[in-house]
Order: sequence, then C-alpha cells, then structure tokens
Amino acid sequence: MLINNGKTGMKENKKVLFIIHDLYQDDVEFPLGIGYLAAVLKENGFTVEIACQDLFHYSNEELAEKFLIPNDYALIGIGFLSARFKETVLPLCQTVNKYKKNAKLVLGGQGATATPEYILKETQADIIVLGEGEKTIVALMDNLDDYASVKGIAYRKENKIIVNERIPPVQNLDELPLPAWELFPMDKYKSSCQYMGQRKDEYSFPMLTSRGCVGNCSFCYRPERGIRFRSIDNIMYEMKMLLVNYGITYFIFQDELFIANLKRLKEFIQGLKDWKMYGRIKYNMGGIRANIVTDELARLLKESGCEYANVGFEAMDQKCLDAMNKRETVQDNINCAENLKRNGVTMGLNFIWGFECDDEKTLQNRVKFLRKYNSYSELRTIRPVTPYPSCQLYLDALEKGYLKDAEDFYNKFKNSDLIMVNFTKIPTDKAYQMLFKANMELVLDHIKHSKMSVDEGYNLLKQFFILFFEDQNYKFRGFRKYNKEAEEIIKKIVFRDCQFKGSIVWGKNKK
Repeated sequence: MLINNGKTGMKENKKVLFIIHDLYQDDVEFPLGIGYLAAVLKENGFTVEIACQDLFHYSNEELAEKFLIPNDYALIGIGFLSARFKETVLPLCQTVNKYKKNAKLVLGGQGATATPEYILKETQADIIVLGEGEKTIVALMDNLDDYASVKGIAYRKENKIIVNERIPPVQNLDELPLPAWELFPMDKYKSSCQYMGQRKDEYSFPMLTSRGCVGNCSFCYRPERGIRFRSIDNIMYEMKMLLVNYGITYFIFQDELFIANLKRLKEFIQGLKDWKMYGRIKYNMGGIRANIVTDELARLLKESGCEYANVGFEAMDQKCLDAMNKRETVQDNINCAENLKRNGVTMGLNFIWGFECDDEKTLQNRVKFLRKYNSYSELRTIRPVTPYPSCQLYLDALEKGYLKDAEDFYNKFKNSDLIMVNFTKIPTDKAYQMLFKANMELVLDHIKHSKMSVDEGYNLLKQFFILFFEDQNYKFRGFRKYNKEAEEIIKKIVFRDCQFKGSIVWGKNKK
C-alpha cells in the first residue's frame, strides 16, 4: 500500500466521484489512471464512485441527474488529454460547476498538467493535480478545507492562480495498489475492444508495467521525466488476478516503452513461465523503440505471445528523425520492420508529417515504407504533427510566433488530423492536398490487399475530405475510428468540390 494516514473507517463525508468523459466511440479501454487513484483512495478509507460516460454515453445533463443532483461529493475528478479539452472537457466542467454543490472540481492528467493556469481560468475548476496523482490525491482529500500546503497542485485563490511545488513521482511502482477494478463495469470494459490476434471469445484488458520513457521526442509531452519499471513478479501477480477473476487472456501493455532491452524481455518471459501463464496468454505492446528490435528480440516476442507491436517510426529521412530528437536512424527503422515482419509480429506503423524539414519527398518516403511493410491487418495512414502544450515543438511554435500561448493553441485546435500549425515551407492548402493524396494512396492500397470494400474505403475518404476541405467533420477520429455519428454528418452534406483527376485532388483551399 502506497499511502495510509493511519485513520480507519469509511469517510462518508468525503465521497469522491470520478467522471470518465465520453470519447464518442464504442471501443473504449479501461481508464487505468482513474483506476489507480480510486484504489489509493479506497485503501485510505474514502468512498469512491465512477461515472462512465465513455461506456454509457450519458449526456452532461443526464450525468447531472444520475450523479450530481442526488449526491453530495467532497471531490469530483476528471482526467483528460489536451486533444479532448474544448470538444468534451470544457462543457463537462461547465455542467459540473452548475451542480457540484460544495464539491471541489479537480482536474488531472496530461492535458491539465501541461498548462494549469490556462485550464483553471477556462474551466473555473478549483484544483489541478500536477503529474502523477496517487500521493497528491490522498493528501488533498485530507486537507480539502485548507489545501494551500498540499504539494503537487495548482489552484485558484481570490482570482489568482497559484502553482505549488511539485511532488516527486512514485519511484517504487510495486508500492501502488492494483487498480480498483471492482468499482467499474468490468464486463463491459473487458469486452469493449477487439485487438490484433484476439479471438471473438477472448477478453482483453490494459495494463501498465512501467511509467515514462527513455526518449525525449520533440512532439511528446510527459509530466514526469525518466522511466520506472515494476518488478516482474508484481506484473505477473496483476496478470494472474485478471486472468483468474475476470478471464482476461489478452493483455494490452499501454506503456510508452514496454520493453527497454532484451534482458527485460527475457525476464518477462521467465515470469510468464514461473507463473504458469506462458502459452496461455497473448499480448499487445503499446510502445517499443525501433533501435532495440533485433532478430532475437522479435523472435522472443512472437514465441511469448506478442500479437502486435506498436512502433513510432515517425519518419524515413534522417534529417527529420534528428529534428524530432528521435535518437534513432533510418536504418534502425528498416531493421526493426524487417525483424518484426520476418518473425511474424504485426506492426503498428506510426508516422507523422509536417515538421520544418518536411516536403513532398519526405512524405512519399513515409508512404513507400508503409506500403512495403504494411500487413494490411489494419488501415494505416499519416497524420500531421500537432504541437501539444508544453512539448518542445509547442515551445518552438511559441518562440517562432506560430502560437501566442495556450489559449491560442486551444482556439486553433479542432482535430488531430488537421494541420494546426504549418511548420513546413509548403503553403497550407498545398500541404493538405499532398496529405490527402498520400492517404488516398494508402487507403486504395489497403483496399487492394485487404477485405475492405471499395464502398467502405470511399466512405472513409469522404469523411477525410470533408474534414480537410469542408470544415464540418471535427468528430472524425481517423481512418481506424470510423463511427456512425460521422456517417450521419456525411448524409447531411452535399459531397462537392471533390474531383479525382489521376492522382490530383482538387478541393477548397484550407486557410
């Protein structure tokens, strides 16, 4: 147990509500961050409730009627990423503020931590928990009437924003309790998603075996530096509990860096054998660096049950990899792809485009790599880079005058498939045409080599076109997140200004 204040009994007068905001899609994963916070609060005697908007798609008013109006909470918590702020979190906060009574509205996660002053001002929330929250949330609950001395928070006081000293992150991750699964509708979370290599009768579930990353890529912001690993036995214990209690046999490791080196992978495999799970489970890796993937490592991944490895290749030109501070080479990317493909491990081929170094040639180099190594088990496309608040690319945008501040970012950001800041030397309307052309080539190639029908591919391209050139489809979630709501938008819009003449796409100019 990480924290215990020595007090016993349920603190009924300090009830906590966590709201898992809606993602507007049907395939949603268990919210691990809230699961951990709920666990430490529960261990310290607090009552915790969860409102799963993500699963049940309550409107904000329905959520108020079900949770906020009939209950008195001491704290109402919402975690989020920057991309969800204006679309989802801001109106949710407005509803919570309307009905919260005496509760403190507390925000957390990457989105809140990156620019706490702006987020507090815009949402009128009471407090922001900065970075990892397991230590802070308990201290906050014990000092809700006088939280000025609590480390790791930012808060409003008399129309001023005060940012307290940060609290060091948990170094020994084994001290953390397992997520409080029992507070969540596990039957729905474990059957919500279908992953690569997962049978229809198998249940999948996410886990974290580490926190942090050894990288420092310019487009990535994380509240904490460095990387910390859980012990292998601690990981195996959680896997065993999920297997025995919930029938989970397919694990999604959401770590930024699941395997740091061959030694760690061998220890993980030995753990599977020691705990009698080798050959009984499958897994899906959220992140791995290309420069560690040798032939031996790829073979061991496959033999131990790895069905999918998500790799941030990002670019196929050294000048771009260097500009991103990837600390990898083009040859690393090639070797990684060759080794994974040869050993039968399906890859998540991740690429972004739109850095100062980018042009039409660098875009085509990404397309060529995608077409060469694509398994066609999922549709892969290229997204423009977004300078999310507080990452190095965002700081560069401020310095160069592309952005004024956090408010300017959030006013301009609409969708992660749009070019929010054009770092290239290419006119923006031309850059959109180039991106659309490249992704159209990838979609058509996918249709040719997969079970996707021409109608399905054409429908996705229509959604993408409307997003790029019509400014009317901001709920588009990318080619792998096709949804009914976006389809309804399409039905109401006349598909115009789109003519395919050879490989040229004409559309309205994007300003």
